[in-house]
Amino acid sequence: MFDGLEMGIFPLVARPALLEMQQAAGTVGDGYIGQWMGIITALFLLGAALGGLVFGWLGDRVGRVRAMSLAILCYSLFTGITYFAQTPLQLGALRFVAALGMGGEWSLGVALVMEVWPEKHRPLLAGVIGAAANVGFAVVGLIGIFFPVTQDSWRWVMLIGAAPALLTFFIRLYVPESPRWLEAARAGPARPLQEMLSRPLLRLTLLGSLLASIALIGSWGSVQWLPLWADQMAGPGEPRAKAFVQTLTAVGSIIGCLAGAWIGGRLGRRPAFFLLCLGSLGSCAWIFRGFDHYNSGFLAMTFLVGATTAAFYGWLPLYLPELFPTRVRATAQGVAFNAGRILAAAAAIQMGALMKVFDGSYARAGAIITLVYVVGLVVIWLAPETKGRPLPE
Repeated sequence: MFDGLEMGIFPLVARPALLEMQQAAGTVGDGYIGQWMGIITALFLLGAALGGLVFGWLGDRVGRVRAMSLAILCYSLFTGITYFAQTPLQLGALRFVAALGMGGEWSLGVALVMEVWPEKHRPLLAGVIGAAANVGFAVVGLIGIFFPVTQDSWRWVMLIGAAPALLTFFIRLYVPESPRWLEAARAGPARPLQEMLSRPLLRLTLLGSLLASIALIGSWGSVQWLPLWADQMAGPGEPRAKAFVQTLTAVGSIIGCLAGAWIGGRLGRRPAFFLLCLGSLGSCAWIFRGFDHYNSGFLAMTFLVGATTAAFYGWLPLYLPELFPTRVRATAQGVAFNAGRILAAAAAIQMGALMKVFDGSYARAGAIITLVYVVGLVVIWLAPETKGRPLPE
């Protein structure tokens, strides 16, 4: 849930923060904001990718719980420190460091939960993991509705991101270590990086990375920009527009995550991914090609787009742990999921570049980026079906 809060903070504060910094720099225009939004989003995604590797490796070496506590401390403290950022570059640097912990916490949390619960409950738990993240995303949106985020108030919102630091005390005291990891650790020190980059796991690592990339490029390359687009269309007279969009997107995402994992459990992992790509392609084409004003129809579509594009985040926690054995699971699934963030970072930069080409048009740039879902319709059939199989040991 706090991962979702961490991811949701910046889309809400980005435009007010960059407007303040833009005025201090003496420049004007949404091209400046779009360019820096792309760069900072890319830095956040690259940090998450590196964090998935570093903290995932640590989790395979010293245990899921200890490594997860360190990851949460990392992202919560550095998000709070963002209160003091004065330039877009400082903002991007702090988002990069915070993302190290956020990316690591995802891979460790998913590994821990999936190793504790039996196969028949994994679809439900995978959906809950994805839904919980979007609860955090929705909480940030609700804060923005009741506490409008402006150039004068955005810094206080960043302090909310320091709250998860309190979780580390609870985790160290009450969360037990994964029995599967304890058993694997008795066999000797793990060499997760060496093993996941060798046959036969290399092919699975690459496939997992590609599948995660498709979901992440669609989300971070375009859907995450919906609050900024709403803010642009609504204008300064409605500062809560971005918060309404973020909240509706998050509520849709909660439902979508539960549905994505449920479909994967019922129909199989591969048919589910195909259907999720098809639904995301259609809903994104509708919103980016069918709207040019902020109105009730646009708000309804943000709910639908949130549900379809976020369904992958219920599917991925279900599928990725099923590809890798316990001794390398945290590292391998962390690398697979977060390597997707590297390509998503490139997509975020490309979104900013496309906005400059299209004179600040979020719609035209987003319509191009979301064509990535066409790739997913094909690639999923190259991956193995894991429905009904126990987790690899």
